Amino acid sequence: MKIAIRLIILFIIIVLLEVYAFQAIKTITKNKFIRYFWLLISVAVYANFLYVSLTYDRGQGQTPQFQMAMGLLLTVLIPKLVVLIFMFGEDVYRWFLKLISAISSGETKPLAGRRKFISQIALGLAAIPFASFIYGIIQGKYNYKVLKYQLTFKDLPEAFDGFTITQISDIHSGSFTNKEKIQYGVDLINQQKSDIMLFTGDIVNNKADEMDNWIDVFDKLEAKEGKYSILGNHDYGDYMDWENPQDKIDNFQKVKDIHKKIGFDLLLDEHRYLEKNGQKIALLGVENWGKGFNQAGDLKKASANVKQEDFKILMTHDPSHWEYKVKNDAFNYHLTLSGHTHGLQMGIEIPGWIKWSPSKYVYKQWAGLYEEAGKYINVNRGFGYHAFPGRVGIWPEVTVIKLKRA
Repeated sequence: MKIAIRLIILFIIIVLLEVYAFQAIKTITKNKFIRYFWLLISVAVYANFLYVSLTYDRGQGQTPQFQMAMGLLLTVLIPKLVVLIFMFGEDVYRWFLKLISAISSGETKPLAGRRKFISQIALGLAAIPFASFIYGIIQGKYNYKVLKYQLTFKDLPEAFDGFTITQISDIHSGSFTNKEKIQYGVDLINQQKSDIMLFTGDIVNNKADEMDNWIDVFDKLEAKEGKYSILGNHDYGDYMDWENPQDKIDNFQKVKDIHKKIGFDLLLDEHRYLEKNGQKIALLGVENWGKGFNQAGDLKKASANVKQEDFKILMTHDPSHWEYKVKNDAFNYHLTLSGHTHGLQMGIEIPGWIKWSPSKYVYKQWAGLYEEAGKYINVNRGFGYHAFPGRVGIWPEVTVIKLKRA
């Protein structure tokens, strides 16, 4: 029943979007070819989405074909939402004028006609998200950015002064379609020449075999003193309809085996000590822990035999773990590295001016570096993409962190 109600509401919203958008087109042009072409594009996108939704194997999770159908749907709907806001606002104004006229004159006059310049403004502004989504699907998802931070700690061992970390996250290999572009991203990671490389989860969307065509790309990742990784929520196979429980168990083991194939030491509620000149820091990695779902990570198990006074770097996929468990833990985890949010793959970021994404309404720490009481978390925006096959304003990220001793 609830699903039916949601579908009805969704249908009504889409109808409103289409009606108002078509009214804007009718207002600015009488050319029937343009009007019919507008309708044809909308019909084609809806038909494609329905066809893909009804024919793809839901047991396989989100395929690149489904993601593209979803991406095209959002590309035509979001701009029409902009048009709706303007056109509905004009309707309120038109009815207000009619009401005032009726009160003052006692006569009921016809509703005032639509103003052409309002439709032009609405469609002009709608063109911005439309162009942004098209760019995001074609090129934005490969617009890799290297973000560099320098963090200073009083208790960092002297031997690790200047130690560099490259963090990557959320590969989501099941979404990839362009090997040349992904190779470019991998080469960019290697160009950072960091001491260690840390991967913070979600190597696949659902199934281990999604990585088969990409192992020969990602096994080229290099770091002078080692590569370490953890699991993300998508790595457990929880979003698949498995024929039997054993298939899910076997797939999970294959996902864990991928990390070894590409040269990463997978930490499953474990820690490793990194040593330089007789001094050491602790690197800890937990399984996925997310608010409200899949709380497999065991921080105490990962910290077993780690000392209170040790300098600690923690890898945990979901930043809500830091917010609800890690940051207030008296054991003192100096630096936490997470991913998961992707920054929702869409938003607005102008350094020093604005940083916004709908993701901020779900996660307190959703992208970039955060600090509380001398403890830091970096939420990597992700290397790959999922659900929406592109990125708009929130670009794929390679993080480089240099540790400095105060």
